[in-house]
Amino acid sequence: MNLLLSDNKLHLRFAPLTLTRPLAELRCGIYTNTERWKLLFPEATIGFETEQYLQKKFPSNQGIWINAQCIANEQLAEAIASLDSNQSLYLNELCIAFKGDGRLQVQHQDSSLIILENRWDLYLKNDQILEQDFKMATLGRKSSVLEQNNLLIGSPKGLFIEEGAKIKGATLNTETGPIYIGKNVEIMEGSLLRGPLAILDGAVIKMGAKVYGATTIGPQCRIGGELSNCLFQGFSNKGHDGFLGNALIGEWCNLGANTSCSNLKNNYGKIKTYNYELGQMQLTSEQFMGLSMGDFSKSAIHVPFNTASVVGVSANIFCSGFPNKYVPSFQWLSDDGMMPYNLSKSLQAASAMLARRNRALDQLDKEILEYLSNN
Repeated sequence: MNLLLSDNKLHLRFAPLTLTRPLAELRCGIYTNTERWKLLFPEATIGFETEQYLQKKFPSNQGIWINAQCIANEQLAEAIASLDSNQSLYLNELCIAFKGDGRLQVQHQDSSLIILENRWDLYLKNDQILEQDFKMATLGRKSSVLEQNNLLIGSPKGLFIEEGAKIKGATLNTETGPIYIGKNVEIMEGSLLRGPLAILDGAVIKMGAKVYGATTIGPQCRIGGELSNCLFQGFSNKGHDGFLGNALIGEWCNLGANTSCSNLKNNYGKIKTYNYELGQMQLTSEQFMGLSMGDFSKSAIHVPFNTASVVGVSANIFCSGFPNKYVPSFQWLSDDGMMPYNLSKSLQAASAMLARRNRALDQLDKEILEYLSNN
């Protein structure tokens, strides 16, 4: 079986995170949608329908078309597996999947299906997604034991610890949702963790960190300070004090000590944020929205981000006051203003960061970054 996971022509709606990946590769809850479909159909070959400049790294195929806005679950997998040739699956007016030309419409009966419609749905719906993923990840499995020098508040059924995780002197609260701790995670003493929460393989929670749900911390991240309802895609650092709330952080980002971001306007009004589809600021219906940051971007110490700030890919922010609410990709922003970030220097910095995790920037990544620097 081949599956084709489609951005459904909404690639820019989820930028800046999707500037470097298809929609299906966004991590929310515990998994990416690619990972969910691999769990549900282990023998399937996964392809992607996305922007042309990403297709070399994320190739297409001739598979069953699936809308990557939809968070995969067992009911959806069963409905897709039962589609006949030339049938399409809809939830009300939204096309979820189709075979062939999909001319024969079938209505999906699962009204609880989680659908991502905007970038901020990643944090708004992360509690629901975490609950669903936690059941998928832990069904029929036994958790490692939480050592007695930690404090668990709530049911142990809401805590799952993978092998190799080290947890010392932490407080974990599952009364508000489950907590999933991946392989070889380290949670240092004094950490306060409240579900729903996922901490993925190899991540480190620094001493005294305070993490509120619904939060996802991707693989190999380093987290300190205070987080509330945040998603880190992976390999990013916020290792020191500072607050992030309702934030979306890409891969290979670094937030300097005491970097913080407002997530609420002083007048409690509705929030405006940059919309990549429109190429301008957009008024939303949301009251809470923090920082959205694309891959390879960085902030210096003490950078204070405004509510709903958006930073593109490979930007470097080191101003002493509030940065612009929108910082494009490949820009340096200082007290002297904004200037272009040279591609060769940005690739050197990215390679150096990857080398710290024993990884290398491959040619396909370089080509994606080169495209973004020129467009």
